[in-house]
Amino acid sequence: MRLGLRMRLTLLYGALFFVAGSMLVWFTYLLTAKALNQQFTVVGRKVISTGGDLPPQEAITRIDIPDVGQRAASVLDEMLRSSLLIMALVGIVAIVVGYLIADRALRPLDRVTETAQRLSESNLHERIALRGRPQDEIKRLADTFDAMLDRLHKVFDVQRRFIANASHELRTPLAINRTVLEVSLEEPESSPDLKALARTLLGTNARHERLIEGLLLLAQSEQEPTSRKPLELDQVVRAALDQLDLQPRKRPVTIHRDLSPVTVEGDPLFLERAVFNLVENAIKYNVRDGQVWISCGENGLVVENTGQPVPPYEVEDLFEPFRRLQGDRVRSALGAGLGLSIVRAIVDAHGGTVTAAARPEGGLRVTVGLPSPSY
Repeated sequence: MRLGLRMRLTLLYGALFFVAGSMLVWFTYLLTAKALNQQFTVVGRKVISTGGDLPPQEAITRIDIPDVGQRAASVLDEMLRSSLLIMALVGIVAIVVGYLIADRALRPLDRVTETAQRLSESNLHERIALRGRPQDEIKRLADTFDAMLDRLHKVFDVQRRFIANASHELRTPLAINRTVLEVSLEEPESSPDLKALARTLLGTNARHERLIEGLLLLAQSEQEPTSRKPLELDQVVRAALDQLDLQPRKRPVTIHRDLSPVTVEGDPLFLERAVFNLVENAIKYNVRDGQVWISCGENGLVVENTGQPVPPYEVEDLFEPFRRLQGDRVRSALGAGLGLSIVRAIVDAHGGTVTAAARPEGGLRVTVGLPSPSY
C-alpha cells in the first residue's frame, strides 16, 4: 500500500533532519575531541646552561597530566549521549512540525481533488476558486482547472441545445410525412398502387423515426443522469416488460422470469429503457419457439436467450452503434442496431458494468451490474 503524499513529505523532512543532525553531532564530536586534547596538555619550561659568557636558554617541553585521556573520553561520551538524545527529541518534534506544514501546504490540493470528485454534468457550474493565495504552482493549477471547467460547461450546454433542437427539427418532418401517408391510405379515391406505395413509404418513415429516436436516446444516455435515487430493480424490470408488445409473432418466444428484490441506485426512466432494449433485443434476435430468461438478484440483471450461434469474437462488437451479427448493416427492418449501444451507454453513465457472452447452444447471455445506493 503506497503512502500518501503527506506521509512521504513528512518522512523526507524527518530523514533530512536526522542526516543533517548526525553530521552536526559527528563534526561537533571531532572538534570537541581536538579541543580537549589541546587544553589538557601542559606546557613546561626548562632552563639550559650553555656555559661561557652566553646567557642560559629555555627549552619548552610537554608535560602530560596523568588520566587526562580517560577523563577526556568520559567527557566526549557524555556529550555524545546528550547530543543523540537531544537530536532524537528534536527530530520527533521536527517530524510532527513537518507533517503539519505538509498538511497545510497540500490542503488546497485536497480542495481541488474534492471538487473534481464531486463534479458531474449536472453541477459543472461549481469552481474551485482559490482566493487570497499567492500566484504559486497550486494557485495556477486551480485556475487552470477552473478554466477547463468553463470550457466543459460550454460544450455540454451546446450539446444539450443541439439535442433539443435536433429532436424537434428531425421529428417534425417525419411526423408530417406519417400524417400525410396515413391520410392517403384512408382516402377512398386513392388507387391501389398509391396505397401500396404509401404503405411502403410509411414503413420507411417508421424506420427513420426509430433510427432518430435511437440516436437521440443514445446521445442522452451518454450524459450523466440528473436524477439518481434508490429503486427496486425487479420493479423496473416488471415495468419494462409491461411495455413490450408480446402479441403473436412470426417467431413466438417464451419469457421466463426469476425476479428477486434488489435495490440499486439510478435514474428509473433510463434504467427502464435499458431493460426494455435488452429484452426486446433478446426477443427480436431469436428463433421460432425460442426462450428468453430474465433474472435479477444480488448478481445484477441477467438476460439470456436462444438464437443463432454468435461467434465469441463478435460479441463485443454488438455493443457498437449500427453493428449487428456478422457485421450486417443492411437488414434495418430488424432495428437500427442501437439497442445494445444504448444499454451500454446507460449502464456506463450509472457507473455500472455490462458484459455479454455467447451461449454454446446459440444466443447471448447479457449481465448488467449496477451500483448499490450510497446512504
